[in-house]
Amino acid sequence: MFATASHSLNAYAKVGIETGVDSADPHALVMMLFDGALLALADARFHMGEKNIAGKGQSISKAIMIIESGLKISLDVKAGGVLAGRLAALYSYMCDRLLMANLQNSVEIIAEVAGLLSELRGAWAGIKPAANYDGAPMRLSENVRA
Repeated sequence: MFATASHSLNAYAKVGIETGVDSADPHALVMMLFDGALLALADARFHMGEKNIAGKGQSISKAIMIIESGLKISLDVKAGGVLAGRLAALYSYMCDRLLMANLQNSVEIIAEVAGLLSELRGAWAGIKPAANYDGAPMRLSENVRA
């Protein structure tokens, strides 16, 4: 009975996330990526404390995937110029550090990356979601919606 209830809760959570993604604007989608990466890093820390090597690896891999295939690929380098280039480099740095955290079983490195992601998330949250400075609707790289 517990397995059925757990399965139902997981299915409900998945539907909630999918519904949120389907109805989210580009700003909200990026917020979801930050939240997902931070949640994966919190899970990795938990698994480290439990000595669950497989769980730790899966959680770190998930965070790397979100950063690399979500946050980094969503950058519009043409429109973002130097700032987008620097963010891309920072995202690459974070992924490299997470690989080291996995190899060295380092909670400190995970905390470092989580801190960087939290700061970026806070900055992104402070951006007015409805429009850019020129009044045009916000847009992400075409890679986000593909």
